[in-house]
Amino acid sequence: MKKGVLLVNLGSPETPQPKDVKTYLDEFLMDERVIDLPYILRAILVKGIVLNTRPKKSAEAYQKIWWDEGSPLIVLSERLQEKIDEFTSVPIALAMRYGSMTIEKGMQELSDKGVTEVLLVPLYPQFAMATTETIVVKADELRQEKFPHMSFTQMPPFYNHPDYIRVLSESIKESLEGKDYEHLLFSYHGVPKRHIRKSDITNGHCKMDGKCCATPSPAHQFCYSHQCKEVTRLVGEYLEMEDGTFSTSFQSRLGFDPWLTPYTDRTIERMGLGGTKKLAIVTPAFVSDCLETLEEIAMEGEEIFHEVGGKEFHVIPCLNTREDWVKVLSRWIDEWAMSEMAAV
Repeated sequence: MKKGVLLVNLGSPETPQPKDVKTYLDEFLMDERVIDLPYILRAILVKGIVLNTRPKKSAEAYQKIWWDEGSPLIVLSERLQEKIDEFTSVPIALAMRYGSMTIEKGMQELSDKGVTEVLLVPLYPQFAMATTETIVVKADELRQEKFPHMSFTQMPPFYNHPDYIRVLSESIKESLEGKDYEHLLFSYHGVPKRHIRKSDITNGHCKMDGKCCATPSPAHQFCYSHQCKEVTRLVGEYLEMEDGTFSTSFQSRLGFDPWLTPYTDRTIERMGLGGTKKLAIVTPAFVSDCLETLEEIAMEGEEIFHEVGGKEFHVIPCLNTREDWVKVLSRWIDEWAMSEMAAV
């Protein structure tokens, strides 16, 4: 059996033009694990409302951050793939959950190289229905339909892996070296609270009461809220930060349902109004910079902060293609490849 790796990230529109953004949003938002409403209600919301109002605004946001080479998320993911390929002993393919760089194309690329056993690597530190789960489900559907000769091993969420915490912490430390700041805000992509409850394998632990995330439970292996807060806690410990100098918030909410709180935009506003003049912000739900980090945080977030009296707004880049991050991912991959080969 030949081993290979499929890295999978979110995806991006083909161009930052409204037509292509609309196509992308249609595929993304119609995913039942992103907007988990019955199909008819989801179609009414997405096709009847969102796709008639949001593409133009989203396209303007994409145009602000678009690179000459293309979508920052795609370009950075491709660079990550290329660097990992230099360090690993097995074929590495890259795919996106949405858009033209499909998971099917990534699987076909590996199949053409003779790969029969695949390590599926969702490029997200934490588990969530709308990220990890939808990737795994889609990949397995394709495997059954078109690649029955393949078998999958899924890399588990690495939110609390010591290597990841070390690399993330060092990236924060380096980015803030020589900079004066009063508070470090950890901003994670938000999800509806019902996603947390749906992912609760105990059917009762997740109370969303501020206590359950800190109470040990098997539910935590699929609890996005717990895993985000655990990243914040572990990085705080690693960097020996004092209580009150760092906190967690959630960005990018959509619609009117209750989402994880506190909301990032309101937190930034509240801190500025409360007298905080120098704020740093990091986005550990992503490993590659994208629209949500480059525009929503680095542009909109800074604008909010300055409007309410804030002075200095430091945005810490995602891990992207940091050498230590590349080496960690490469080592995880080779450890899988070698252990599996040894077991055959």
